Amino acid sequence: MVPIFALWLPILLSSVLVFVASSLVHMVFRYHSNDLRKLPEEDAVAEALRKLNIPAGEYVVPHASGSKEMNSPEYQEKIRKGPGVILTIWPGGRPSMVINLTQWFLYSVVVGIFAAYVAGRALGPGVSYLSVFRFVGVTAFACYALGGWQDSIWFKRPWTTTLKNTFDGLLYALLTAGTFGWLWIR
Repeated sequence: MVPIFALWLPILLSSVLVFVASSLVHMVFRYHSNDLRKLPEEDAVAEALRKLNIPAGEYVVPHASGSKEMNSPEYQEKIRKGPGVILTIWPGGRPSMVINLTQWFLYSVVVGIFAAYVAGRALGPGVSYLSVFRFVGVTAFACYALGGWQDSIWFKRPWTTTLKNTFDGLLYALLTAGTFGWLWIR
């Protein structure tokens, strides 16, 4: 068994590598650039939403407060007529990239901690690179990639976006696993 605090270096270094890799994915390779499409009549829709003064949050149209309402003829008619909408509203002004990037880095640290915990409980000091790589890689992949699948299952996110995010998760998991394998306690 290897304690988490003994793995602080691979946790932090893998987080830095994932941070750099994700920056390259989004700023250089740009295969995510078409994940979100432009809304037809974007200005008119934005102006209409502004006039409604909707508080920041997540919304769904049509909305039902429970299964009884979902089964009502009125709700079923709304579903039939469409459109169905899942909408995230945030306040005006430019979102802070500093906050988003800080949260992303901290998330990568948390993934590293979980990977360290799982591998540290399953493996002892001095095990082979491949053994560490497998435990850390599977754990990191599950953290980075699999949670996003439910957005396609439940919230209609296009599967192409989810598959690209899964590829990113695989890349981040490989970087994390390689770092842990390299810096594992001998």
